[in-house]
Amino acid sequence: MPYTTAEIAKTIGGQVVGDAGAILKNFTTIETAQVGDLTFAENEEFFSRAEQSAATAIIAEKRFSSDKKILIQVPNARVAFAKALALFFPESKFPAGIHPTAIFPSSARIDPSAHVGPYCVIGERVSIGARSVLQAGVFVGDDSQVGEDVNIFPNVTIYSRGVIGNRVRIHANSVIGSDGYGYVQDGPIHRKVPQIGNVIIHDDVEIGAGVAIDRGALGSTVIGKGTKIDNLVHIAHNVQVGEGCLLCGQVGIAGSAKLGDYVILAGQVGIAGHLKIGNQVIVGSKSGVMHDIPDGQKWMWIPAAPDRDVKRQIVAIHRLPELLKRVAELEKKLGEK
Repeated sequence: MPYTTAEIAKTIGGQVVGDAGAILKNFTTIETAQVGDLTFAENEEFFSRAEQSAATAIIAEKRFSSDKKILIQVPNARVAFAKALALFFPESKFPAGIHPTAIFPSSARIDPSAHVGPYCVIGERVSIGARSVLQAGVFVGDDSQVGEDVNIFPNVTIYSRGVIGNRVRIHANSVIGSDGYGYVQDGPIHRKVPQIGNVIIHDDVEIGAGVAIDRGALGSTVIGKGTKIDNLVHIAHNVQVGEGCLLCGQVGIAGSAKLGDYVILAGQVGIAGHLKIGNQVIVGSKSGVMHDIPDGQKWMWIPAAPDRDVKRQIVAIHRLPELLKRVAELEKKLGEK
């Protein structure tokens, strides 16, 4: 759908420099932009390339100016980029109603404005909130609660007594509430410890594809408000994740670990069980965390340690070949004497 530059500026919180009535038909990359398109630039290199492109207008921060293009100046180009994408490419709308192939009992409470797609299975006493969407093949176990404006993508499984807040998104093939990995040695066998807890996911959480979040052994595994979880993440039983955390791809968090608010775990980070990770902690990719981390610190490496200590160790390691050569020369001289 076309928009004027003024309409776009109002939506993304920007200011037009140039023709406020120009019609823009598409939002695209610098490389593919044509006349009538909008693009964006967040640094000097990209802005220079955008000016040379065929695009009619550029989203850019207020420090940029141009005599070649219409600008929509914004405080933060990356935030404006996200808003503009949502304007030009709105998500698909799902009609209210229940597909005839869906299976649900009379005890389920499904809001009339919700969408239940083909081949969904809904358990006893489940509640589905207003405007929520269950895409094809979703399973929701007994006594689970799904809030309002939730979007559950195809083939997601929510085990019994799961609690899903409002505006949550769960991408395809994720499993919420599977048994935690709990066993006890009993002579020659590993005896299973029953996992009788549940999972609570608070408002505005997004969960990527192929994520596994285990139910608590006793009590709940909890994901805090506004946390964003990437694909292929595993969160074990009774883990507590705070608000606004970012968990990147292939992160693994062992049982009963507790994360504070606004923690960032980069790709393939592993957190050992029963640890406490403070607020606003950042852990670098591929790190293995074996100790508690206080608030606000940055850790990295295996085993993980404060980043300043690790960087000194890395510098020392790079100097080892030279050091070994010098030691060998000294040993040779001492041997000759």
